[in-house]
Amino acid sequence: MKKNMGSADKGIRVVIALVIAALYYFNVIEGTLAYVLMAFALIFLLTSFISFCPLYLPLGINTCKKK
Repeated sequence: MKKNMGSADKGIRVVIALVIAALYYFNVIEGTLAYVLMAFALIFLLTSFISFCPLYLPLGINTCKKK
């Protein structure tokens, strides 16, 4: 699994996940929407920590800086 996410991309995903978690915590989002967004937040966090997004492969996206 080759890394395809840069540090800016990972940071943006973590911030989005934290915003979704805060919205859920303060009951701004609830019900089905909350569960769907929390699933996205977990996916964002997971892909940020492993620096790999499977959706980037078929789209040909690579935000990781070349060495």
